[in-house]
Amino acid sequence: MLRVKLTRDHLSAIGGITPEGRLFMQTQDHAYNAQDVVRFLRLLLRKISGNLLVIWDGAPIHRSQVIKDFLKRKTAKRLHLERLPGYAPELNPQEGVWNLLKRRELKNICCRDVPHVAEELRHAKERLRHRRAVLKQCFAHAGCPV
Repeated sequence: MLRVKLTRDHLSAIGGITPEGRLFMQTQDHAYNAQDVVRFLRLLLRKISGNLLVIWDGAPIHRSQVIKDFLKRKTAKRLHLERLPGYAPELNPQEGVWNLLKRRELKNICCRDVPHVAEELRHAKERLRHRRAVLKQCFAHAGCPV
């Protein structure tokens, strides 16, 4: 029997993947809000050159006024957002990444606390980051040509 103390500790993650198999991820100790999503979009704009197409689900946070205001700025002119149809996670390549992390890289890991979870997730992400062929298959599985 495993006894654990019930806490409100939290770990949230946001991530993205390119057709070339580049993996981007951020974590934080509280739920993501629209400002946090804008921060992640800025990171993508810094790390990826050229025009950037972001395909994401229809979560309310993705439709917020903060996101709309950010898209109107000159700094976001290279960014185009497209929303996936509702209830279609199988069309989202990033869902394949989450699946790989949960079911392969983090399989059978028992963590002491949330900081330990964050550490193990960071290691798992780094292992997965070097497996570009596997990451590219996330696009193929979602029906996206690579």
